[in-house]
Amino acid sequence: MIRFEGVGKRFPGAPAPAVDRLDLTVPQGRTCVLIGPSGCGKSTTLRMVNRLVEPDTGRITVDGADVRAADPIALRRRIGYVLQGVGLFPHYSVGRNVATVPELLGWPARRIAARVEAMLDLVGLDPALYRDRRPDALSGGQRQRVGVARALAADPPVLLMDEPFGAVDPVARARLQEEIGAILRRLSKTVLLVTHDIDEAMRMGDQVALMREGRLVQADAPERLLAAPADPFVAAFVGQDRALRRLALLTAGEAARPLAEAGITGLEIAGPEIAAGTSLRDALALMLAQGADRARVTGGPEPALLTLEAIRAAAAVEAAS
Repeated sequence: MIRFEGVGKRFPGAPAPAVDRLDLTVPQGRTCVLIGPSGCGKSTTLRMVNRLVEPDTGRITVDGADVRAADPIALRRRIGYVLQGVGLFPHYSVGRNVATVPELLGWPARRIAARVEAMLDLVGLDPALYRDRRPDALSGGQRQRVGVARALAADPPVLLMDEPFGAVDPVARARLQEEIGAILRRLSKTVLLVTHDIDEAMRMGDQVALMREGRLVQADAPERLLAAPADPFVAAFVGQDRALRRLALLTAGEAARPLAEAGITGLEIAGPEIAAGTSLRDALALMLAQGADRARVTGGPEPALLTLEAIRAAAAVEAAS
């Protein structure tokens, strides 16, 4: 768990605080995404956790321990850190990059070698193909995977990610977000992630914290932020198309009704067949393309019916979810 209690930071000569009286809790094993306009304080907030920036006021704790009571170097070795552009050592091989923190911690060579192989496998890079390559022989997406593997190598409970996919091309970015997000959830890591991309925030975050001028405006689950913005600033920031963004977070299986409950059989549905895990945004696109107002949903506990009316209700953004 990461907790900010009345945290503030003002840089010398600045007319206003970079971070102002921040109260925020990131639950254990969850991903919190910090988002907001440029200069809102999100990167400063993240860097105060591992003391790359020192807070002026308030208290930051990780698993109940005040970060200011820890040796900064020891603290950083216990917290994974992934940044934009990855920051791999260009003269090291991929394997040596991944081994960086375990080596600093004094792990035995055999344990390090096994860990390097396990981490490369975890992020989808075959160790036999990539372990001995240099970073300049990798694509942007591959370098980002190595950066994540390096951050996870010493099995830190907390991971900080600062614009981690900003240098990756748009084609690879969405896939990386999905895959890395799934890995972090499977490992139950507590993650604080900074991004300027609202779609990335909604895709990766269990919690999204929107900041403005150093202050926290709203912190909520992504679907709640889209369904019930706290004020006009939040509504404007998440965009007029927030209904479609909300549909991307929900699945056909969640919105469908069992066929038995609807009182019909699958044979009566003149429409497409859609997998239960399909997002409602993709389900809507498929139904509109086929001119259908309902679809059969498969792959869930039982066959179900999805209607345009149900999608419309799920997209409602004025009511709380």
